[in-house]
Amino acid sequence: MSDIYESAANSLGLFNSPCLTKVELRVACKGISDRDALSKPDPCVVIKMQSHGQWLEVDRTEVIRSCLNPTFSKVFTLDFYFEEVQRLRYELYAISSSHNGMREVDCLGAMECTLGQIISQRKFTKALLKQGNTVGKSSIMITAEELTGNNDYVELSFSARKLDDKDFFSKSDPFLEIYRVNDDNTQQLVHRTETVMNNLNPVWKTFKTSLNSLCSGDHERILKCTVWDWDSNGKHDFIGEFQATFKEMRSAMDGRQVQWECINPKYKVKKKNYKNSGIVILNQCKHYFDCCLPFQVAIDFTASNGDPRNSCSLHYIHPYQPNEYLKALVAVGEICQDYDSDKMFPAFGFGARIPPDFKSIPSNSSRSTFLNFAGIQGVVEAYQNCLPKIQLYGPTNIAPIIQKVANFASEEMHTKEAMQYFILLILTDGVITDMADTREAIVHASHLPMSVIIVGVGSADFTDMEMLDGDDGILRSPKGEPVLRDIVQFVPFRNFKHASPAALAKSVLAEVPNQVVDYYNSKGIKPKCVLYTCTDLKI
Repeated sequence: MSDIYESAANSLGLFNSPCLTKVELRVACKGISDRDALSKPDPCVVIKMQSHGQWLEVDRTEVIRSCLNPTFSKVFTLDFYFEEVQRLRYELYAISSSHNGMREVDCLGAMECTLGQIISQRKFTKALLKQGNTVGKSSIMITAEELTGNNDYVELSFSARKLDDKDFFSKSDPFLEIYRVNDDNTQQLVHRTETVMNNLNPVWKTFKTSLNSLCSGDHERILKCTVWDWDSNGKHDFIGEFQATFKEMRSAMDGRQVQWECINPKYKVKKKNYKNSGIVILNQCKHYFDCCLPFQVAIDFTASNGDPRNSCSLHYIHPYQPNEYLKALVAVGEICQDYDSDKMFPAFGFGARIPPDFKSIPSNSSRSTFLNFAGIQGVVEAYQNCLPKIQLYGPTNIAPIIQKVANFASEEMHTKEAMQYFILLILTDGVITDMADTREAIVHASHLPMSVIIVGVGSADFTDMEMLDGDDGILRSPKGEPVLRDIVQFVPFRNFKHASPAALAKSVLAEVPNQVVDYYNSKGIKPKCVLYTCTDLKI
């Protein structure tokens, strides 16, 4: 990390986030003791995490009826911090029926470990300890899976018709299980539906699952689906099975139903005229993706900023103390870079005269391309390198920069999935000299997957910037065409120089979530918008 970058980050109270990754934990138990000879317990596992010496409940599994060796479908998603010791406690509870018909809850055992132990072994098995720390016959197995960069999730809605009737005095009580077939041919339970009682044509509740859990992000991975008739003694009757892939399920995204024959292999061999044991139907499939927010930077190198060799300049070159542009760049960049997947930031300078052989941050007067830099630190280093070699000049023309990013956004708009939404950050000190062209460019860009954040540096009059923001009225082009949606957010950095990073983040990104959602809603695409609510910002 460069000294000037670290100085800017420290002066703003910004620090790098600790190394973390998200993991999914699944739970199974074996050998639960059957205390009641007349019925089996209904097990449930509670997961707790230690905080300041106390055990706090994180979540709990579903309750499985009448089962001594349960595999729970509930998935726990936790943040794993590599440098921290995160202590977990799993408590197994059994709900049983007493002789007077009342329900009783018994703790059958507990297990303590660290999240690091589970992740290092991937499949962590340990005996459950009873009260007094005595080892019982039951054990618990925790399976860990690190989430990939794919944060997509899907929403699925299944039903069935004409299922086989497995009961003599009533109809079947069906439930559906979905298993992912792994590369080593093992099977991982993804979801278990609720049981629909006494119904051969069940409609199961809609459920959500991550694409990572469903198929490890592989749309053609085999999914084994089984349908069972629930029995109170835990010995459920097999109705049938079928195989599917998420690629097949995606056909239901356009409103069509996808269906599979539910086959009982034994019946298929023994029964001459056997067709199937029913039909399973996927009524709805919604794919919510986590759209990426590519982050582009444009820096004002016009003469109005002052000579960088002068201590009064907003671009003042100092080996250890950050100038106003550096403070603004680091403050806003540290916030925005969490939402850019590849962390490569195109940077662009405008308003400067530069040598023809110079290859750092380019100027729109000499080159028409962005150069990519690794992270905000990379942009900071390029900024530092170019300042002594360029001549600050003018004018303050913003329209060409907006048009350039609009070209990228236009190309993305015509792709099949349109998963990228572009954020252009413009750092400038003063009055725009091409206001008419800038208004025209913003009106055009309002139809594209992009937003513009303008950060005003210094103490100039930013009236024109506030007009572009459009909060006080609808921005129009010189020809009178209104913006399709508000895509500009203006923030005067002077108002936040001494404020907390949280206050700056809230102001800078206050309008971006709605801008992202409005765009995708207008196109009939559903991004995973939960990441872009202000309460979830990584600050």
